[in-house]
Amino acid sequence: MSSKRWGVESGRGDRDDATEVAEPDDPESAPAIPAAAVAGHAAALRRADALATDREIWRLAWPVILSQVLASAVSLIDIAMLGRLGSASLAAVGYVTQIFLLSQAVLFAIGFAGVALMAHAIGAGDLARARAALASCLAISLAVAALLAGSVLSAPRLLLALLNAKPDVIETALPYLRFTMASTLLFAVSITLECGFRALRDTRTPLAVAVVVTSVKTALNYALIFGPFGLPRLGLAGAGIATLCAQAVAVVLLATASRRGASRATLALARRDVASSRVNLVEVGRIAAPAVLERLVLNLALLDYFRMLGDYGSSAIAAYTVGVRMMSFSWIPGIGFAVAAATMVGQELGAADPRSAVRAGWRAARFAVAVSLVLGVVFVFGREPLARVFTNDASVLAELGPFMLTLALTQPLLGLHFTLSGALRGAGDTVSPLLAAAIGNWAFRVPLAWAFSHAGMPVVWMWVALVFDHIARVAIVGTVFARGRWHRNQSAQPLGG
Repeated sequence: MSSKRWGVESGRGDRDDATEVAEPDDPESAPAIPAAAVAGHAAALRRADALATDREIWRLAWPVILSQVLASAVSLIDIAMLGRLGSASLAAVGYVTQIFLLSQAVLFAIGFAGVALMAHAIGAGDLARARAALASCLAISLAVAALLAGSVLSAPRLLLALLNAKPDVIETALPYLRFTMASTLLFAVSITLECGFRALRDTRTPLAVAVVVTSVKTALNYALIFGPFGLPRLGLAGAGIATLCAQAVAVVLLATASRRGASRATLALARRDVASSRVNLVEVGRIAAPAVLERLVLNLALLDYFRMLGDYGSSAIAAYTVGVRMMSFSWIPGIGFAVAAATMVGQELGAADPRSAVRAGWRAARFAVAVSLVLGVVFVFGREPLARVFTNDASVLAELGPFMLTLALTQPLLGLHFTLSGALRGAGDTVSPLLAAAIGNWAFRVPLAWAFSHAGMPVVWMWVALVFDHIARVAIVGTVFARGRWHRNQSAQPLGG
């Protein structure tokens, strides 16, 4: 670095000609550069950049984390309320929830594609391309939601029977299933708009909407399920109506917010944006398809693992069901940091700054691991008191303790592969997380669980199989992220460009 260049970078570039150091023809005749000062200045800049990145990660992550906590709390409230209607209603909720969660997973995958495309366009300063990406994502989400809802509602009894639901459970589930699946069309709109706000680095607006929607859903649940104050007692159908109304409120609030303030320039769609969205349809599909397939791979592996776990009896099944529900709260920070990493990586690549994209991914992963370690310690030492909140069955508690200990030990692995997978998705690479999930589940978890169960080994070895799954996923996404091909490919071919 020449002394003149150093003067500009250190704020001394406006000196007059009498004091400015000329650029010499002979490099060996140049005055000595204060190496220690240069190194110190560079280190200070690196620290400042790192601190700015850290603040932005936390700013983006905490509203997502809180939103996910609210969503999990609503799920638990639903179970608590509907559990008072009897075992048939509770079983019906279980079957419908599995169907609805699969639909949500598909729509979330399409939303991730929207975040990647929009973040790249916003980082490049091309707001028209960002709006076109949002419009194409919205069109695909609505089409997929209509296809899913139509497929389920065309033969709901047959689908529930294929899931091994009993006849009385099927009849109980039908009204709830119809209203819930109808709400997927509204959910497609709300999740697409929510992803649009996240691409803009605005995670607080979706959080504010989530607070309102949670309140509406809880109040309507109580009013329509139990019929207080002279209202009709609708039972499970009332819960379905509450879900539909809550999703409608979410759409109205997000659509209104998208047309106000700084969001308007990027999220308020006009007819020309819809017309130009066709160029992005293939790109959205290319990014979303592996993410959708990843969810299918995971769900099929979980079903197979669950089936093999049944060989160990109802206590093992109950321990797994309760343990996963409890531990699901500990996965939420990983989701928050994954969203932050996806948004920041996408925008930095759009701005042609791969170095900042790499730094954002690694620092988000570092925070995720740190938070996961704290949560892991809490679950290690508090596993028995927490377990007793959910069950007092001695046989279930005996299985639940080792299961929670195993999951607690895997917390850093979960945080790491959640966040790095999010960073890769923000770069438009949804294939690597798919491969990691496929290999982790189908080369490790399922085969090891099959081997342990057929060898007659204790159920604790079924829990150990989970550890190998997460180790494999961390190794794959970590290697892909470290090699850096994901950002070199983006430099050569921008997303949606």
